[in-house]
Amino acid sequence: MSRRGAAGVRVEFGVLGPVAAWDGAGEPIALRGPRHRAVLARLIVARGRVVPASLLAGDLWADPPADAIGAIRTFVAALRRSLEPDRPPRAPARLLVTDGPGYALRAEPDAVDAWRFERAVPAAAELAPGDALARLDEALGWWRGPAYADFAEEPWARADRSRLAELRLHAVERRAEALLALGAAAEAVADLDAHVADHPWREDAWRLLALALYRAGRQGDALEVLRRARTLLVEQLGVDPGPRLRRLEDDILHQAEHLDPQGSAERVWTRAAAAYDRTVGPGARTRLESTVGLLRGLAVTGGGGLEAAREHRVAAVAAAEELGDAELTARVIGAYDVPANWTRADDPRQVARVVAAAERTLAALPPAGHEAARARLLATIALESRGTGSARGRAAAREAEELARGLDDPALLAFALNGVYMQAFERAGLAPRRDAIGAELVDLSARHGLVTYEVLGHLIRVQSGGALADFATADRHAAAADRLAERNELPLVGVFTRWYGAMRLAAAGTAPYAEAEAAYRDAAGALKGAGMPGLEHGLPPLALLCLRLAYGLPAEADEGADYGPYEPWVRPVLLLARGRRGAAAVALREVPGPPRDLLQEAMWCLVARAAIEAGSRPAMERAREELAPAAAELAGAGSGLLTLGPVAGYLDDLATALQS
Repeated sequence: MSRRGAAGVRVEFGVLGPVAAWDGAGEPIALRGPRHRAVLARLIVARGRVVPASLLAGDLWADPPADAIGAIRTFVAALRRSLEPDRPPRAPARLLVTDGPGYALRAEPDAVDAWRFERAVPAAAELAPGDALARLDEALGWWRGPAYADFAEEPWARADRSRLAELRLHAVERRAEALLALGAAAEAVADLDAHVADHPWREDAWRLLALALYRAGRQGDALEVLRRARTLLVEQLGVDPGPRLRRLEDDILHQAEHLDPQGSAERVWTRAAAAYDRTVGPGARTRLESTVGLLRGLAVTGGGGLEAAREHRVAAVAAAEELGDAELTARVIGAYDVPANWTRADDPRQVARVVAAAERTLAALPPAGHEAARARLLATIALESRGTGSARGRAAAREAEELARGLDDPALLAFALNGVYMQAFERAGLAPRRDAIGAELVDLSARHGLVTYEVLGHLIRVQSGGALADFATADRHAAAADRLAERNELPLVGVFTRWYGAMRLAAAGTAPYAEAEAAYRDAAGALKGAGMPGLEHGLPPLALLCLRLAYGLPAEADEGADYGPYEPWVRPVLLLARGRRGAAAVALREVPGPPRDLLQEAMWCLVARAAIEAGSRPAMERAREELAPAAAELAGAGSGLLTLGPVAGYLDDLATALQS
């Protein structure tokens, strides 16, 4: 926590450029003349240590005047008034303090940009490339010019200036390394080209530039850069290139595989696949199990991969069943443990075939043993029966969890918990239960390196945090999911976090409607080609309708909008908006109970709204009964996608309407 003034106002200091200070609102603080800024800068250099007034005088003047100490007291008093303007008279200063014969600046480590920079650069070395790039970009953005720019000639600033300048150059080079690790060689070339032009004595910069050029497919340019570096070092500095530069040149000439990890990975894949084809016969049963392992990885790569994985999974299960080996079929079905957090199936027909095969395989397994295989089959049934509200799905989830907890297999337990989560919707208002499942998944997965399930746990906590209006928690878990997704190439995660961002904006209700609408349309664009029709179908127009209602605007449908599976609960609202009260009353009499899923509270709130307006007492009573357990939640926000506001407000409106 940074040092604050008497009224609790944060003060920040900047020396990465001209010396400056800012108040809690980010507004510049007037520091008076150059001597005042010199006193402040000199105390920042001292890092909280006391600087005697006599030493300050010697640093501020080459030949201190007779009244130098009195002048310094005047400078300090003026600085105190600027830094702590609300400090009561005669109250002791908290930032610029008097201590014995001198003064000290009692600023916390995060209050001075140079101190933050000194921590951020080494810390970036411990991060994954994507996180390191973000940290270094932020840190380099703190620079406004040379360090202590207005005191470049002062001896007392020289050591700090040199050290910070060197650290900045190091940060630029580590940023280039992060770009190379992320495969952004072309971007790294542009930055490094300017860097070596300004700092031609830095061998590591030349090495990185040559490597970036090589990875960008410019081998000749890479060799030319190394020749330029050698010439400059020998002719201007009188030194030979170091071993790393010499080794890089030899590696480029021989196109060493380690120079391009991505290219090496491609070669490894090709060779391993060829070896597999040579050694594992076409009819070998192990090919089915290997295929499912590939499909599991394919499913998290994005739209086309997810759709292909679903299709080939069904074919693999059918092929396994044809062989008549229940244990093999159980392994093939159970190996597809791809995490899922949306409660509507993408392809119900495929799901039905997988569930039926899992049930047949359960019945065919020998009665003794095979607990892990049974747990995986039961977890599959629970997972794929999501949104149906079936007793079988809930029973399968409970049994899978019980079996998994009795076995020392974290991955199996995570799979089972996914099934438990998918069956935690038998009524409205169960966000706290689902939050506990998400918390266990995050903890379990983080301890055992189950990255995709750790992401799932974070997304579940985003959803439950939204339902419980705990947006601070939801924000943290959304950020954690994004970090893991970037580090592990899981592009579909961004679909959910982008939708959460739109919902978060809508739930706050402070942004203009047009801004919230634009966020939703942007999120809808992320669904295109994502390979999740169970999520996409009907969601964008539903979200925009809910946004209008949440902002108190008339219900209007997008032209030609397809509400897909949500149409029965949307229809009464739209009919009333068009003045068709009688048709709305009929629709309310016929409206079914919504699926037991992430949007059930939102669907019941739409029914409640229409029922109140249409005066449909039976529909009001149904909605009140279903919504009562969710009185503490935000309607629909448990989806992490949209919201209709507090359920309690709908319950109050229903109670008033029923009483009248």
